Amino acid sequence: MTLRYDTISFLSDYGLGDEFVGVVKSVIRSIAPEVAVVDVTHDVAPHDVRAGGLALARSAQYLVPGVVLAVVDPGVGGNRRAVAVEVGDGASVLVGPDNGLLAPAVAMVGGASRAVELTAEHYHLQSPGPTFAGRDVFAPAAAHLCLGTDLEDLGTPLPVHSLTPGVVPVSRVEGERVFAEVLWVDRFGNMQLNLDPAEIELFGPALRLTAGDVGRNVRRVNSYSDLDSGELGVLVDSYGLVAVAVNRGSAALELSCMEGDSITVELGGSASTTPVQLQPKRSD
Repeated sequence: MTLRYDTISFLSDYGLGDEFVGVVKSVIRSIAPEVAVVDVTHDVAPHDVRAGGLALARSAQYLVPGVVLAVVDPGVGGNRRAVAVEVGDGASVLVGPDNGLLAPAVAMVGGASRAVELTAEHYHLQSPGPTFAGRDVFAPAAAHLCLGTDLEDLGTPLPVHSLTPGVVPVSRVEGERVFAEVLWVDRFGNMQLNLDPAEIELFGPALRLTAGDVGRNVRRVNSYSDLDSGELGVLVDSYGLVAVAVNRGSAALELSCMEGDSITVELGGSASTTPVQLQPKRSD
């Protein structure tokens, strides 16, 4: 049975300041004009394969079945493989570099059923150089898959176990402390940690977080609104992981943290807050 797809979900580190995203989408449209392209994000930090892989994994279960085009490719033009990976026995295909970017999402949706290296050059665009694989290799492959081209027509079959794994940090428990890492800081300054809620369940509602030289006592809550304005707390985020948040503020700024930083979680005392009182404006 020929599989056809009507949606391409597109993630990259291209940003929107240059023409890269528009060119890739135009190449897709020139081959498969009826296909819808969903922009997942193009604001992955340049060359940050891990961040791109985590963003893709967070999104994967919510994306429309179809083709996923993901390009965070610091090794473009080098020895890394260009691949297409089928998941769900054909429900979707992920297209991108084999550098660990696709692996977390593939694992999230149950693993790969088939994979190919994109070696069939008649499905590529002719180009003067090898440094824009998103335009010349990945976009045409994604578009042709949507038209019903079989995965194995695009290149050389690969054993799925040979695909490059993603690197996702694992938390560590030592005594009554859990050593975690910041996986993601969203635009609001909320920090997602690599912790399942069960890992801190025994600590109770009062925790202490330490990041570098900064330590804070915090409360575990169910939602942002359970925190006072400006109060730091811990909750379960929309992806089911432990997150650190400030109601109407930035937890990342409060703890001077960024993605990849370490945070220690342990039993703490009462969370401290500083009340803010508004006084009438004085007239001189």
